[in-house]
Amino acid sequence: MTVKLVTDSTCNLPPHLMALYDIRVAPVTIHFGMDAYKADVDIDTAEFYRKIAASGILPQTSQPSVGEFAHLYNTLADEGADEIISVHVAARLSGTCQSAALAASQVSKRVQVYVVDSMAGSAPIGWMLADAAKLIAQGWPAAEIVAHLENQRTQATIFFAVDNLKFAQMSGRVGRLTGVLSAMLNIKPVIGLEGGQINVLTKVRSNKAAMRQIVTLTKERVKNNSVNVGVVHAQTPERAKTLMELAKAELNIQQAFIAEIRISLAVHFGPETLGLTTYPFQGDVNAL
Repeated sequence: MTVKLVTDSTCNLPPHLMALYDIRVAPVTIHFGMDAYKADVDIDTAEFYRKIAASGILPQTSQPSVGEFAHLYNTLADEGADEIISVHVAARLSGTCQSAALAASQVSKRVQVYVVDSMAGSAPIGWMLADAAKLIAQGWPAAEIVAHLENQRTQATIFFAVDNLKFAQMSGRVGRLTGVLSAMLNIKPVIGLEGGQINVLTKVRSNKAAMRQIVTLTKERVKNNSVNVGVVHAQTPERAKTLMELAKAELNIQQAFIAEIRISLAVHFGPETLGLTTYPFQGDVNAL
């Protein structure tokens, strides 16, 4: 049985691994007024931030359509896929899983598609896909891989700090009052994504305090267990390096990468966002 992997453009994973595992991507659409762009296809990260700075407008997003997913699944079936594992951003945050599930039902006579709600976004999706790719190589059936991923996703962690809550408030990810108070007090909210839902966990007064708090929260969750780490950032690479060093001093890290957060997520939290994510280590320390 040939099993293929699909995700959406909220996934963070180093490009060479995306290519190595032949992970296909259904792009989210970014809307600047009447202009629409496929994330990382029609618009790159630099242009995305240039447009925000020039217009002062927060763009909107829309998930890949049912038709786009069906086309991608049919393409993979044409290439010989018998089964597809399609892993996506948390269903509580986006309609992407729903679109994928509807498309899966449309193509069910051609190819079996398993849609997995990552209950996360960004690097944890990437680590889930890397995990799945290794199991595919070991000959695991797709259904067993999906069950494994659904167990592992509960152990993934995402904690991040945003410069302010203006973007999250405008996109509806946090309440208006919380966003206004954050801006007035010039505080740095620390946010967690748990069970597919975003929660403001605490607020601190500086970027340094935010990084320390992110590492502390992560350590409380993962303890001394072996983990893979992804540090993601929005236009703040030096702080990302500092956060990685803080994480290495406290966590039992086996594999790690630093990446610019995908613009499909950055649209909701804005520039200067900085996050620390973990996923349970599954072996193969040479993967990166």
